[in-house]
Amino acid sequence: MIPYGKQTIDDDDIAAVVAALKSDFLTCGPEIEAFEQEFAALVGAKHAVVVCNATAALHLAMLVAEVGKGDRVVTSPNTFVSSANCAAFVGATPDFCDIDAETYNLCPKALANGWKKDTKAVVAVAYAGQSPDMPAIAEVARSHGAVVIEDGCHGTGGGFSVYGKDYKIGGHPWADITTFSFHPVKTMTTGEGGMLVTDSDEYARRARHLRGHGITREAEEFIGLGGDTTELQEQGGWYYEMQSLGYNYRITDLQCALGRSQLKKLPSFIERRRAIVAQYNAAFADLAWLQTPQTLNAENAAHISWHLYSVQIDFKALGLSRSEAMQRLRDQGVGSQVLYIPVHLQPYYRKEFGYSVGKCPNAENYYEQALSLPLFPKMSDDDVDTVIRNVQKIAQ
Repeated sequence: MIPYGKQTIDDDDIAAVVAALKSDFLTCGPEIEAFEQEFAALVGAKHAVVVCNATAALHLAMLVAEVGKGDRVVTSPNTFVSSANCAAFVGATPDFCDIDAETYNLCPKALANGWKKDTKAVVAVAYAGQSPDMPAIAEVARSHGAVVIEDGCHGTGGGFSVYGKDYKIGGHPWADITTFSFHPVKTMTTGEGGMLVTDSDEYARRARHLRGHGITREAEEFIGLGGDTTELQEQGGWYYEMQSLGYNYRITDLQCALGRSQLKKLPSFIERRRAIVAQYNAAFADLAWLQTPQTLNAENAAHISWHLYSVQIDFKALGLSRSEAMQRLRDQGVGSQVLYIPVHLQPYYRKEFGYSVGKCPNAENYYEQALSLPLFPKMSDDDVDTVIRNVQKIAQ
């Protein structure tokens, strides 16, 4: 079975993890800081804070931006639930505006037209690896004093071009914070893992603080225990202070060793993904019942990292339900997936916030026809040919 996504692990990755296993540190060691520095350099950000998963990174983004009760956070409905859940975690109201019908990303015009005065932050998702129109989104958000959080979980290593200049996701001036995912199906992996990047010294400081239980060991930050005895005032090498209610969002040295090894191969991973997408696009161009992924503009196309290859299929024209089409592919050894169910229609969001069908018609229409086909660097040419052949004959 060819899955829709899969990690690519080689002997160098295994050796890196084994070396970490043999080191003095399994966690809280040097691999973590080294991975952060290398990742920050890759995307062009001042700070990188690595955490246990991307959901934790999104949660920390909310906390450091001081989003909370009484605030509204707007995101895309075409995303994994974490992009919205992070707002609910802090007591804010998660809200959604519609997507662009061509790129499947957050639509700046819909964002502007639906703006509510209590909106504190916008979470802009780089769906499938394609960055949304970040300058336009930032213009809308910042004109109202809102924070821009870029959910780059699909886009590690990718970027976009604007005003004649190339930018990396996470390394441009139109986001205050960017988050990334290192889940196995993403463009690179640490097993599980996530990253928060920012140019803000204060955001980075607070994210590191909250990542580790709200504890500090920095002497210049100490407040003291409030006692007046010598014993309580003494602050030796063992001393630490919990100054806020933090979380255990730490990651291990084993995972970061794998991440550092994967970073070296990320350019080749993305190159292979782009090559497969090009083969798919050419092969499916003449299928009247299938729409290949569209890009924001021609300049951006060369910078997309392509985490997903998501197409639109007119299942009615095929005379098949989506489930029937997926089963036909599966019977021939081709896996597929539906990404995503509109978040605003999930039972929790309908019950808690009253959202209903019709709120985001473009996203709802996209969902009705969406199908993601296999895309990962380890796919062989024969694998790609198998996918193409079986998609082309699915209506037969």
